[in-house]
Amino acid sequence: MKCPSAVCLWPSAPPSHCVTAALALPHPAPALYTGGSDGSIIWWSLAAPGEIRPVALLCGHAAPISDLAACSPTETDSPGAAALLSACADGVLCVWTAASGRCRRRRKLPPWAGTPSLVSPLPLSPRYACVVCTSHDSAGHHAPEGSKYAVVVVDSWSLNVLRTVFHGGLSTGPVKSMAVVPVSEDGGKKRHDAILVDGHGNTKILTVSGSDHHGQEGTFLERGSPSQAIPSVSGEGSHDEEEAVAVAVTNDGKLLALILANRCVFKLVSDGVTVGEIYLVASSLYNENSSKKSQLVGGMFLKEEDKHSESEPKDLVDGYTSRFFLWSTTGAGVIYMVSLLGATFEFEPLCEIPSAPVMLSEKGLLHFCQINKGLFRTESVCFKLGGSLVWKPYITNWSYAKLEAVIDSKPYDAEKLGEGGFAGDPAFYCLNEAGERTEKNIQHSCLGHSNDLGSNNRIVSSSMVLSEDCYSPYAVVYGFYSGEIEILKFVNTIPGEISDTRASNQHSYLQISEHLFKGHTGAVLCLAAHRMVAYSESRPFHYVLISGSMDCTIRIWNMDEGNLISVMHHHVAPVRQIILPPLWTCHPWNDCFLSVGEDNCVALVSLETLRIERLFPGHPSYPSMVAWDSTKGYIGCLCRNLKSSLDAVSVLYLWDVKTGARERIIRGTASHLMFDHFCRGIHKNYITGSILGGTTSASSLLLSAPKDAIISQSHAAIAESATNLSKFPKSHRSMDSFDTSTTQSEHCKGKVPFLVSTADACDISHDLARNNSARLAKPPRINEKKKLPVKCSCPLPGIAVLKFDLSSLMSPLSTPQSDKQVHVHVPEHDGKEPGFQYRASSFGSQGPESRLVKGSLEGHLLRFSLSFLHLWDVDNELDKLLVEEMNICKPEGCHIGAGVVGDRGSLTLMFHGLQATLELWKSSSEFCAMRSLAIVSLAQRMITVSHTCTKASSALAAFYTRNFAEKVPDIKTPLLQLLVSFWQDRSEHVRMSARSLFHCAAPRAVPYPLHCQKTVVPETFSSSSAVVSNANNGHSSGDLDSERFSQSTICDESEISSIVSWLESFEFQEWILWIGGTSQDAIASNIIVAAALVVWYPSIVKSTLAGVVVSQLVKLVMSTNDRYSSTAAELLAEGMENTWKHCLGHEIPHLIGDIFFQIECLSGTPAKKATKNPAVSVNIREALVEILLPSLAMADVLGYMNVIESQIWATSSDSPVHIVSLKTVIRVVRGSPKPLALYLDKVVHYILQTMDPGNLVMRKACLSSSMIALREVARVFPMVALNETSTRLAVGDAIGDISSAVIRVYDVESVSKIKVLDASGPPGLPSLLEASSKSKITRVISALTFSPDGEGLVAFSENGLMIRWWSLGSAWWEKLSRSLVPVQCTKLIFIPPEGFSPNSSRSSMIGSIIGHDKQNPQDKIQELDDADLLMLSAHSLDLSYRLQWVGGRKVSLTHHGQELGTFQL
Repeated sequence: MKCPSAVCLWPSAPPSHCVTAALALPHPAPALYTGGSDGSIIWWSLAAPGEIRPVALLCGHAAPISDLAACSPTETDSPGAAALLSACADGVLCVWTAASGRCRRRRKLPPWAGTPSLVSPLPLSPRYACVVCTSHDSAGHHAPEGSKYAVVVVDSWSLNVLRTVFHGGLSTGPVKSMAVVPVSEDGGKKRHDAILVDGHGNTKILTVSGSDHHGQEGTFLERGSPSQAIPSVSGEGSHDEEEAVAVAVTNDGKLLALILANRCVFKLVSDGVTVGEIYLVASSLYNENSSKKSQLVGGMFLKEEDKHSESEPKDLVDGYTSRFFLWSTTGAGVIYMVSLLGATFEFEPLCEIPSAPVMLSEKGLLHFCQINKGLFRTESVCFKLGGSLVWKPYITNWSYAKLEAVIDSKPYDAEKLGEGGFAGDPAFYCLNEAGERTEKNIQHSCLGHSNDLGSNNRIVSSSMVLSEDCYSPYAVVYGFYSGEIEILKFVNTIPGEISDTRASNQHSYLQISEHLFKGHTGAVLCLAAHRMVAYSESRPFHYVLISGSMDCTIRIWNMDEGNLISVMHHHVAPVRQIILPPLWTCHPWNDCFLSVGEDNCVALVSLETLRIERLFPGHPSYPSMVAWDSTKGYIGCLCRNLKSSLDAVSVLYLWDVKTGARERIIRGTASHLMFDHFCRGIHKNYITGSILGGTTSASSLLLSAPKDAIISQSHAAIAESATNLSKFPKSHRSMDSFDTSTTQSEHCKGKVPFLVSTADACDISHDLARNNSARLAKPPRINEKKKLPVKCSCPLPGIAVLKFDLSSLMSPLSTPQSDKQVHVHVPEHDGKEPGFQYRASSFGSQGPESRLVKGSLEGHLLRFSLSFLHLWDVDNELDKLLVEEMNICKPEGCHIGAGVVGDRGSLTLMFHGLQATLELWKSSSEFCAMRSLAIVSLAQRMITVSHTCTKASSALAAFYTRNFAEKVPDIKTPLLQLLVSFWQDRSEHVRMSARSLFHCAAPRAVPYPLHCQKTVVPETFSSSSAVVSNANNGHSSGDLDSERFSQSTICDESEISSIVSWLESFEFQEWILWIGGTSQDAIASNIIVAAALVVWYPSIVKSTLAGVVVSQLVKLVMSTNDRYSSTAAELLAEGMENTWKHCLGHEIPHLIGDIFFQIECLSGTPAKKATKNPAVSVNIREALVEILLPSLAMADVLGYMNVIESQIWATSSDSPVHIVSLKTVIRVVRGSPKPLALYLDKVVHYILQTMDPGNLVMRKACLSSSMIALREVARVFPMVALNETSTRLAVGDAIGDISSAVIRVYDVESVSKIKVLDASGPPGLPSLLEASSKSKITRVISALTFSPDGEGLVAFSENGLMIRWWSLGSAWWEKLSRSLVPVQCTKLIFIPPEGFSPNSSRSSMIGSIIGHDKQNPQDKIQELDDADLLMLSAHSLDLSYRLQWVGGRKVSLTHHGQELGTFQL
């Protein structure tokens, strides 16, 4: 299972955000979502009265957000089921959980659908949404010829397209609005109709779903009724009229409003008749004194909760009333009461919202959203900085709750409840006296919050993280709108390593490098860092920084020395992208890069020659997606013009890198399919997780690698290519002179900056890298399953994300393989200092540098991870302990926010600050479980790495296990199902941490269907078995209370039904998506949680749960699931005696037989198959053999013995089942020997069968285990004896009929019975046994021993206090070896009670022997049958007697090691 953890490093100033769509959700907590032009979505909290603040940044799109809609993927009415559905201009859909903000699904629409523009959920089935897509962004009066529209129905749970409602050209104009309304059919059934409206009021009605509205997928697979087009409401000349800037439709689909620049026109949807108009001039929205003329920009019909149901709208004939909100470019708005009675249309202003401080001249920069009786106004204000526009949102909350109390006809002003933005300052807009915005004032007021990263507050325009050659990131590179570039380095987490000369920066985790790259005159739009592969003594640089700017130039910087290398002017427009060569690119292309500009040109530049080697011009628009396949030698450029309405068809250009020729042009839908296929052939960089090559500032969401992208070449292919490597020339020359047909040149090992914890922490020097760069690399080798512990990405400019992989952090570090793009940094441990510092070293180095100090490196990674993942400022004492003992620095020099990893690279990044992070802890039990598991596991791992951190690590683990909930009581409890998914993790620390968190959370997090609602008296449930007894069916094997158990309380059918429904639920399990599980994992986790609660917490769960879950638990064990079967076996074994034994009853022998079959199958699994699917915690076979089988054997000894005896003839002689059976017998003998005493003869007989000389194959396989089993039986059971040479074995009846008791003597070598000794009661029993002799079932033989010479046998019987002596010479043994007639004893000795020493312990023992135990009255014993007497005798069997020879013919009798007497034979 995956357990990723993410944190976000925010820049000093918040990112630019131009709002293109907005939506408000009232549940589970009031929230506002704004979608931006860069693809980002900001989650705003509305819970606090009067405060609107950003909570998280949702990163899942790389194109402008088209629309936002509310949905319910789980089809439930619970607030936790609410979700947000977002669509962007490049066809990507995302579903975000409202509670946690995590992206559940991220999918792309089929290319034929086009660009989504409108999204609307189905009112009766909110799980499904209707999406309108267009193949272009037409803004003209007529749709261009050949343009198409697609209306599809999407399942918000899986984002699969369930049905295509419409696909083709529309007779109307471009669609401006869509409304999905429920329509009643004959018979009371309902369907959904989609009403599409263009800018002239022309409508088209499409049937979305059939009669059934319960959300079944089959409904959408059926073809609905033919769509009908409503004629234009304006006649034939309607297209020549003014087009509306916005369109609004009522929820019932009866009335629509066309918002024009100077008026609003209301029309009927049914026939297109205009019923009324509202003019701007006649309203309060008109402001003739303003310098800029105001215009109408939007309107909407307000939803009213107290009105009639939306599914049953009023008829227009009876009259229609609705509240309509209209707003203008000034931000002012008016709420009208619109009424229609017959042909009379009336409107009355009710409430007014004042204008905004700034006039918004552009359309679409002002949005209004409604929640209950409130309206939220979202404004986007821009200012120019570095030649680019920077956008900042500002939100205000207006209430019209007093609308009902208005008596006077004069409209009243809405009440302003709150406001907010990034800065949280009410004076968000700073205006000068003339009312114009100034860049200086806005920048100072909006972005003037304090930070420690720089002397002035500069806004970041691009960023990247340097980490490709480290196990952890070591620097962040920021490009600013001012044109400057700055490098911020991570310093070590150990305070002692920071020099005293920098005492002021000891608590700063980020420090600014002294290299400040200046030269660009415009905003820095893209960055890239490249380590030179080709070595040249004449070249002064080895590690370069490449930057592209708004000033149309590309600058190449020497990162070793911080100076400028070259300036390139081959673009005539801003440079947007820099793409580095992919993995395993050959020389000379491995020292090149691609630059992509807004001049629609792509250039190939060589860093070796500092020349433009290839130019790829002629693209119809900006190539937004560029991919480089170095293996085939092609470049793919996909041009998607999302801004212009002219020639907006997608075009794919394929270029030959070697010749520079254009190979193919593909247009339309095929271009997307071909580009996806093209990307699948590109090697994925496992360091950056992208196919864009090395370290660049390109968004991780822009060009995600396909699911089946090539990760690495096979070892064979790499070895083959390595044989063709040849040295390349060192002279600088044009790439045209290279012979690209033989470009298999030897790769040199580059060196990258590393973490430095010296006084000059800002110096980025690479002397070691330069000194070692001359070494030529050996043939590269790749570890295909290698994962970096910490990965970095920049989904949006200025936002760096660190992703921590728990499985990699928990795995012990080993010396990495040689890799072109990965270079380790060897820590050199200094005994004088508590910390360490890195030294750059190549993987192939053979000197002392290449020896990894694993403890230091692992310690650094753990400290680095904990410093970012730990929630600081909650427990000050813990924080102080971590700093002082664990040497972890709090990252105060940068703004840290928690993050959540979503589907397919999507991210949810909480804004920095404790409040935003705590909201995530309070809203998501999945996040609480995963983050707590990660931190507790790292703390436990830290103890093994550094024993000096034991106290701090224990305190840290205790905080997230239990103390955190005490400090912050309203945080969510960790989800139990998620925790049990890690009970079989590869790492022992993760397994133990998951179990600890489970036990601490279980009492507070029992699932509702399993929780016991009744008040339980503690005395009623004295043991766990009493809780489960009510859920049993009365099946028990020889238990004394079987009759009482069979009369248990009848189970409630509804209760059982709810439990079964919860156990088998798998479809709507949100937590499965967090760890990358499947529906089978959901069911298995539910079973494990239920079984664990039954075994460990029986008093807080329903009594019927045990009987319901036991069958599911057995099935899970037999499924041999490598994630859950071992855990299921452990739970089944742990609760077998008190819980599951009563539920299984007579099914235990069948279960034992099935387990033997599974063991034989698992033992015969090929090695290759086993390695691909290993058991992560303990091997499944080991769990079955060592844990489950012994518990089953103890629960039903007779059944187990019958099964293993049948296995001798049912399986092959060399089957592993025989050895497993013997080992299980040994474990039962050691763990629970008393139940086995009734079947000692069967046990010995089976062991001897496995040693049969007639079956040499079985004897060879089992001889060693069989002898161990015999010795173990003789050691534990005193009534079994082996002679000193292990050739004779005697087995006496421990419990049985006193009149037929015998002792059997076996020859071990021939495994045959050679003698039977009579041990029945003598004719004249003493009178002291008269009371006990009335019962024939009793304890018979208590101890046995052979004489030292092996020719005699002594037996002691507790019942009767008798010692028997058989003195048989060797001749008698041989003579009677073929006779099985019972042999009488040679001598019989009665032990009188007065012969013992009169101490208290022995007197009490004798009292129990002679039957004077008042706790077992004779009348109760007579009521028991023979079976019950056997069980009672076995339970009270005393195995502490021993007979020992003390010399000559004397024998000593001991009990619990105390001598009872010595007797002469």
